[in-house]
Amino acid sequence: MRDPATLGDMTALRAEIDATDRRLSALLAHRQSLIDRAAEIKTGAGLPARIEARVEEVIANARSNAEAEGIDPELSETLWRALVDWSIRREETVLGQE
Repeated sequence: MRDPATLGDMTALRAEIDATDRRLSALLAHRQSLIDRAAEIKTGAGLPARIEARVEEVIANARSNAEAEGIDPELSETLWRALVDWSIRREETVLGQE
């Protein structure tokens, strides 16, 4: 990751944004594979897709991580709630709970 202060023009800045977006996509792909594995484990354990205490734990972690990184915790919560909701829908499909 390059320091934004070293990016002298919009071309360099946009290239760094695009590279960051590729890294984020790779991380999201990894998270999706973890969700798929969670669905497999939950199937065997008889667990539901949505476990409310875990949902709130993930959101609290997202807010805490955002604050530690200097990111708006409200933005982080909004993004993570969408991500968690999508993940639960994916698990529900695997578990036949949709």
